[in-house]
Amino acid sequence: MPRVLVVDDTASIRFLIRTNLELAGHEVDEAVDGVDCLAILRDLDVMPDLITVDVMMPRLDGVATVTAIRADPLTRDIAVVMVSTQGQTADIQRATEAGVDAYVTKPFDPDFLVRTVDEVIERTHDRRQGGTIS
Repeated sequence: MPRVLVVDDTASIRFLIRTNLELAGHEVDEAVDGVDCLAILRDLDVMPDLITVDVMMPRLDGVATVTAIRADPLTRDIAVVMVSTQGQTADIQRATEAGVDAYVTKPFDPDFLVRTVDEVIERTHDRRQGGTIS
């Protein structure tokens, strides 16, 4: 069962993402912002397969959170999907430069988000196993 950490400061968005991922067979943990996300990652025995991260959050925004995830040898290989209302080309470019694997803009179609999460997990798993990325 794939494990996902959902990071968003809006409880209703976390609930929406969590519900759809659980219905698709994922195990889901939640964090309220980037600081909470990094603290949870330090305490987990088993790392998530993927993290969804909002951009606009208090204390530590999504881009800074992804940068910190990529800088840590323990978390740098975790797949990351940015989920944000910020959908301009410059926003997506900043996220890509920070190291996200995919970018989904809000409002999103729940099926599209689940499909994106599954595809990114599969690509990341293939890359870790030495397979080819399609």
